[in-house]
Amino acid sequence: MSPIAMTLVLVSTLAFFSWSVFRRTRQVLVGVPDPEFDLKRPGELRDRIRAVLVYVFGQRKMPYYRMAGIAHIGIFIAFVVLLLNSIMLWGRGYHPEFDFWGLLSTHHWFGQIYSFVKEIAAALAIVGCCVFWYIRLVRHGRDSGDPKESGNRTRMTLGTEANIILGIIFTMMIADYLYVGGHLVLEHRATGAALGWHWYEPFGSAIGLAIQDLGMTQVKVVEHVGFWWHASFVLIFLNILPYTKHFHILTVVPNVFAYQRRPQVLPKVDDLEGKVEREESLGINRITDLTYSHILDLYTCTECGRCSDNCPAYITDKKLSPKHFTLALRNHLYSTEKEMFGHKDMAERPADAAASDIVPSDQSVPLHAHPPGPEGAYFEGGQVVDLVPNIVHPDVIWACTTCRACEEFCPVMITYVDKFVGMRREQVMIKNEFPPELQGAFNGMETNGNPWNVSAMDRADWASGLDIPMLSDHKDAEVLYWVGCAASFDDRAKKIARSVARLLKKAGIDFAILGTEETCTGDPARRAGNEYLFQMLAEQNVETLNGYGYNDHKRTIITACPHCFNTVGKEYADFGGAYDVVHHTDFLNGLLVAGKLKPTKRVDGKVTYHDSCYLGRHNQIYDSPREILEAIEGVELVEVPYWNRNQGLCCGAGGAQFWMEEQGEKRVNVKRTRQLVETGASTIASACPFCMTMLTDGLKAEDKDEDVAQLDVAELLVQAIEFEDEQQAEEAAE
Repeated sequence: MSPIAMTLVLVSTLAFFSWSVFRRTRQVLVGVPDPEFDLKRPGELRDRIRAVLVYVFGQRKMPYYRMAGIAHIGIFIAFVVLLLNSIMLWGRGYHPEFDFWGLLSTHHWFGQIYSFVKEIAAALAIVGCCVFWYIRLVRHGRDSGDPKESGNRTRMTLGTEANIILGIIFTMMIADYLYVGGHLVLEHRATGAALGWHWYEPFGSAIGLAIQDLGMTQVKVVEHVGFWWHASFVLIFLNILPYTKHFHILTVVPNVFAYQRRPQVLPKVDDLEGKVEREESLGINRITDLTYSHILDLYTCTECGRCSDNCPAYITDKKLSPKHFTLALRNHLYSTEKEMFGHKDMAERPADAAASDIVPSDQSVPLHAHPPGPEGAYFEGGQVVDLVPNIVHPDVIWACTTCRACEEFCPVMITYVDKFVGMRREQVMIKNEFPPELQGAFNGMETNGNPWNVSAMDRADWASGLDIPMLSDHKDAEVLYWVGCAASFDDRAKKIARSVARLLKKAGIDFAILGTEETCTGDPARRAGNEYLFQMLAEQNVETLNGYGYNDHKRTIITACPHCFNTVGKEYADFGGAYDVVHHTDFLNGLLVAGKLKPTKRVDGKVTYHDSCYLGRHNQIYDSPREILEAIEGVELVEVPYWNRNQGLCCGAGGAQFWMEEQGEKRVNVKRTRQLVETGASTIASACPFCMTMLTDGLKAEDKDEDVAQLDVAELLVQAIEFEDEQQAEEAAE
């Protein structure tokens, strides 16, 4: 091998790669620091390292998609294992027998084991490449977890780029086998020993046996071709990565390390009034408002389409496609590089410079590549534009239900909800541009403390006749039942509240309610982008709860609404309110386990359970509702194929969608209702009052409301409990 040639290859490729890394790094730094990233926080470093081990090296999310997932795992294993081999080959450019000072010598037991693992890993990569070619060229990118629902829609990015990359990987693996085979022949000829098949180099020695009768020159050509192809193309491949979707190979580790540790909690906007006075962004208006981790997200997208496969908005033909949303932002970021860094004196640039200069040239994402606005904006000598509507169509950000299905299935931990809500914040609080239907909900929350805009004095009317004490009269109550707006004002949801209350009384729980002291948690306002209104409501509720001493973690707050559960239990901590909040399904299941509630009456029927997004994907509560149903004699629990638990389809109410008019003709709640009805269940069970409303409307739309019942888990449990007052039981079962 030639030391001069190896030096030229290493210096040229590594120098260009360093320049590419510099370019991409400085683009990350146009963003803002991530306030959630704090390695000084207890357990932060440990949890982030664990995430890298589980999701990167453990490939935790890859099995969701069998063919592509398994193929990717095979290629990933090869990259990890062959990295050491590549370094050894570069060393052999200077010393032909370099083997890490005997450690990787095939005369050493460790070297033999490594050689065997390396060759098997290379074979896995070859098979993986073939699988991906099959998916791309034969199935045209269709590799869905549920072919019935989405298998006929192409979401994987196609084109020549990926095929070229696969070709490089494929030939690199073949080249390593050629090098091993040629090297073995030359080594045995030098010693005069007969060449045989070696278990630790199964493919390499097989090639060696196949070429052993060639002349010395031909064998050397095979060895050199294998050596230089593998050693050089590893470095060439490295330089291609920053300019392709395969950049994720380099950025996935830092991206997962910087992941959002509290995905169910939206970032708090500090000093709202001060930022307004200083004319600072309150959310995400321009590309420079993204955090460092957000920009890493853009680099790390693999364009696999898993996010879109499971997005309720995309499945029902809304303009939102999470994958293309990310690609639109990434293309815009790349297109601004010249304007941000390429001019020494941007002050000379005409004030009316066309915004079209930085609109992405890649128009393969027409739902997002929106016509540029009439004016450009300036940032440190570079021109940028408002993301909405110039890069992202307004309908895109308002179609999101914040269900987090996209984040659940993203193999590289990309976040979407915080970006969508960040853009909504700018539209609502700065530009005053949002769906008009939200105005009524905003007014209701501000005036009467509920989005229905019903008089706050009616908040406790649902409890009439149940003899439930107010917390103001029973300040030492062990449990506070946070009822929520839906169960307080919606006639159907009131029955859930009454069922929960009766079960608590039956179990002998010492509880109380806030009554008129309770107000909306602010969840609809926050998810709709009205952070100012949310913070006003949050501070009011935190003051009330802390005033009663519920921040000591010695007493419990329960709620039957997953949105209240998530907001009070997770998000109020940022406002000085850290509470022990339990969802009613967890609490009731605990009462069953403790023997305080005993189902003794049969409730015959086939029941399917709908997972609420804010209970399931946001807070990983999947088992308790099912365990309650399974504890009821006569209930046959059936699951929706594929679309259950963390894969469950959203009902369509989240992200303040409950208060907006849904885009397009296809409705998310109808799509979900059909999935549930197709199980053949006579009852759909839920654990969220908003899900209940959406599914009830879905049953009516499908003319199934007379055939299929829609009940909360608590209502089903009431039917199975013997009450002293049977009239109460009958009322609860209505």
